[in-house]
Amino acid sequence: MILEELVSKYIASCEQALRELAISETCTKIGQTEVAKVVESVKAYLQDAKYYKDKKEFEVSLASVSYCEGLLDALKMLGAVRFEWPTKPKGKSER
Repeated sequence: MILEELVSKYIASCEQALRELAISETCTKIGQTEVAKVVESVKAYLQDAKYYKDKKEFEVSLASVSYCEGLLDALKMLGAVRFEWPTKPKGKSER
């Protein structure tokens, strides 16, 4: 898979996760205000990834979308948000 395709795949996954994301009301480890601030950072990293992808700076785009995914994973692990990452359709293989 070429870098541009990889970046596109990660961006699409983060976009879907953000569409489905729901902040948990029972999150006791951190407050909803703090969670919302992290979600804003997630959105900013995603916008950066798209910007750099459009500029054909795929390495920077990949780094930005990786931060986006990492923050989403961290929030999910803490139980602060709920969403599912998209899964690959059965029968499809990566190049």
